[in-house]
Amino acid sequence: MGNLTEILELMRTHLEDKDSARELALDGSRKVIRLCAEATKKIHREEWREAQTHLRESRQVLDEIEARLQSHQDVLYGGFVQDAQKEYAEACIAAAAIRGEPIPGPADLGVSEAPYLNGMAEAIGEIRRRIVDLLRQGDVDHCAALLETMSDFYAAIVTFDYPDAVLMGLRRRTDIARSIIEKTRYDLTTAVRQQSLEHSLHRLEDLLARSFELQHPPT
Repeated sequence: MGNLTEILELMRTHLEDKDSARELALDGSRKVIRLCAEATKKIHREEWREAQTHLRESRQVLDEIEARLQSHQDVLYGGFVQDAQKEYAEACIAAAAIRGEPIPGPADLGVSEAPYLNGMAEAIGEIRRRIVDLLRQGDVDHCAALLETMSDFYAAIVTFDYPDAVLMGLRRRTDIARSIIEKTRYDLTTAVRQQSLEHSLHRLEDLLARSFELQHPPT
């Protein structure tokens, strides 16, 4: 029985450490998701410095989680850490796309492939939000490039045809991304036509005004 007692104690010690690591990882993952949500808000407000601060803090928390879980790989790849990585990837990719900067890869962000691809899929929604904001401001010129980026993201992620167990439900996010792009393309096309119509009306008004002046010169 002495040998059995030793075995049980070793198991208990390992499981207690696993439970402690899991709790830390859960809290850290929630913190990362909150920080990334705040970063995304700052991105849309063009408060770039604050956004980068939140993203750097997110990366630090992810590093702490991954270091703590090195001896508990089953927890590290249990799902919730990947969700936090996805949110981080989404915020970083959206920030780069909106600012017109090079898109970081998974190695640059320190995330694995599935969280990265899902983050890219969800970044499409954030880019649409940016386009909608620009359209409200009457800034149509920058929207075409952003729509092209959305299309490039979709064209990239749709080529990954693996089971959902491998890609964390990417197929569903890809379907959502396609509908978002179609809606955005419609909104942008409508805005461009409206802008073109307004320009034509302004030219017509100018022509009519000049014609009236020629026909009715001041006395």
